[in-house]
Amino acid sequence: MQSTFQVQHSVNPFASRYGGEQEGKLRLSRSGRKFLTQWRNAAPLAKLRDVGKLLVRIDGKQFALFDTPQGVKACDNRCPHEGYPLTEGSLTEDCVLTCNWHNWKFDLCTGENVYGGDRLRVYPLEVRGDDVWIDLAEPPYEDRHATIVASLHDAFNDHAYDRLAREIARLIKLGADPLDCLRLAVDWSWDRMEFGWTHGYAGMADWLTLYQEREQAELRLVCLVESVAHAAFDVLRAPRFPFSDAITAFDEQTFLRAIENEDHAGAIAAIRGGLRDGLRFLDFEPALTRAALAHYNDFGHSLIYVSKAGSLIDRLGDPVAEPLLLSLVRGLLYATREDRIPEFRRYADALREWSEGEDGTVSAEHWRYRGINAALDLAVSVSGNEPLDIYRALLEANAVNFLNFDIAQEDKVQVSVSGNVGWLDFTHGITFANAVRKQCMRFPELWPQGLLQMACFSGRNAAFTTQNDMFDNWHVTDIDAWIDELVERLFDHGLGEYIVSVHWLKTTLAVREELAEAVPQHLREVLAAALNRFVNSPLKRRRARRTAYQSLQFVGKG
Repeated sequence: MQSTFQVQHSVNPFASRYGGEQEGKLRLSRSGRKFLTQWRNAAPLAKLRDVGKLLVRIDGKQFALFDTPQGVKACDNRCPHEGYPLTEGSLTEDCVLTCNWHNWKFDLCTGENVYGGDRLRVYPLEVRGDDVWIDLAEPPYEDRHATIVASLHDAFNDHAYDRLAREIARLIKLGADPLDCLRLAVDWSWDRMEFGWTHGYAGMADWLTLYQEREQAELRLVCLVESVAHAAFDVLRAPRFPFSDAITAFDEQTFLRAIENEDHAGAIAAIRGGLRDGLRFLDFEPALTRAALAHYNDFGHSLIYVSKAGSLIDRLGDPVAEPLLLSLVRGLLYATREDRIPEFRRYADALREWSEGEDGTVSAEHWRYRGINAALDLAVSVSGNEPLDIYRALLEANAVNFLNFDIAQEDKVQVSVSGNVGWLDFTHGITFANAVRKQCMRFPELWPQGLLQMACFSGRNAAFTTQNDMFDNWHVTDIDAWIDELVERLFDHGLGEYIVSVHWLKTTLAVREELAEAVPQHLREVLAAALNRFVNSPLKRRRARRTAYQSLQFVGKG
C-alpha cells in the first residue's frame, strides 16, 4: 500500500511584497524552442515549510506551492477538471497530488494525469535565498497548441464530452482557429467509419451553419462541442478501415459504373485521381448526386450526405476535402438500394414512364393515404407539370404524413420488422425533400429521380399515419418567430442520444430552409405544425418487448 505524505492542513492565501518581476532569460521549451522566462517571487521559503503548502496569488491567478520530499513544487491551484482548489488535496510521498472532490490524481513533478484526462500545469521553480520563485512564462504557441491538441485527441478517443468542451475552449483561448477542432475531428474519424458517412458529419454541417450565425462565445462552443462529440461517439473504440491507395484519372461515367458495381477500389481510385489533378467538390458534385439518386439509396441518406458534404468542405476548406469525399464514397458503395426490394420495385418502371405524364392538377391531397405503388403512379401521371410544382405538392404530402404520424405505432409489440417505424423515419421525408430541392435545382435532369423517391417516402409513411388530422392541435400562429425560438432550443436541447438530437437539428434547419422559399402559406403552416408536434412528442428509443417478440418469432421459424 502506498504511504501518504501528510502536509499541514492550514492554508493561508499569501499575497504581500511577493510577486515582483525579475528580468527574464531565454530557455528551451520541451520541443527545443527558445522563449523568454518570466520569473516571479512567489513566497518566503520559511512560510511554505512552516505550513507545508501555500495558496499564492499573482496577477489575479492562483498558484499552489507544496513542500514535498522531492523538493518544492508549484502548479495551478484550480484543478483542470472542475476548478476545485488543489491546496485542499492530498499529496503522497512520491508526489502524486489528489483532488479530493473527484479523486483525480496528478504527478506533481510532470503535471501528467495519472488516470488520463486533463493535464495539470506545473511550473519551473527555484529557491533563491529565502524565497521561492516560479517561472510563469507561457511556452511558445506551437508547444501549447500541440499540448492542447494531444489532450483533445485523448478526449476524442474516450468520447469525454465535458473534457472535449474544456479542450476546445482552451484551443479558442490560445487564439487558434476555432474550426480547427472540426478539422481535427474529421482527421481522427474519417477512416474509422466502416461504412462511410454517419449522421455525425451531416450534423457537423448544420451545427456549423448555426456557428456562423451566432457571435456569443457560449453558443459557438456548443456548436463545436456537439459536432466533435458526435463524431467521437460514432467511432468510439472503432479501428481504422484502410482505403485503397490506387489512383486513376477521374471520369464521371467510369466512376458511376464503379459505384453501381460496388467496386470499392475503382471508385476510391477515381476520387484520389481527381484530387491529384486539382478537382474540387464542385467538379465531383454532379457524379456524386447522380450516384446518390441512382437508386432509392439508404432511405434517402445518400443524397442528404452529398448535400451536406458540399457545405462542410466549403466551410472547412481543402484539409477536409479528401477524407470527407473518400468517406462519402464509401457510404455510397455500401448504401442499401431499397428500390430493389419488392416494396419499392415499381420505382424502376415509374422512372422509365416519367415522360408520359400530363400537366393536370397536382395537389398534396391526392397523395394522402396512397400506398407506394399508387403514390408512384400518381407522380408519373402529373409529371408534365413544372418540377417545382410537383415538388411542393410532394413536400406537403410528406409534411402531412409527418404531422399525422400514428404515435400508437411506438407502443405496438406484435408487429413485423418492416413495421419498426418511428418518428425519426418521418423526419427523413422532410430532410430528403430539402436535399432534393437543393441538388435538383443544380442538376435539373435529376428531378424525375428526386420526385419519385419523394413519392416513395410518401407512400411508405402513409401506412403509418392516423385518420385524425392533427393540424389544429399543433398549428403555429407566428411561424417565423416560432422557428427562431426552436433554433434557440437546439443550443440546450437536453437530448441524451446524438441520433435524436441530430434529427432535431437537421429537420429544424431543413424546415427553416423550406420556409424561406417562396412556398404557399398552407405548406408553411403544415411544415411548422408537423415540426412542432415532433419536437414536443415523446420518442420511444428502446422497444424491449417488441424486440423480444420479433426475436422469438424469427428464431421460431428457423
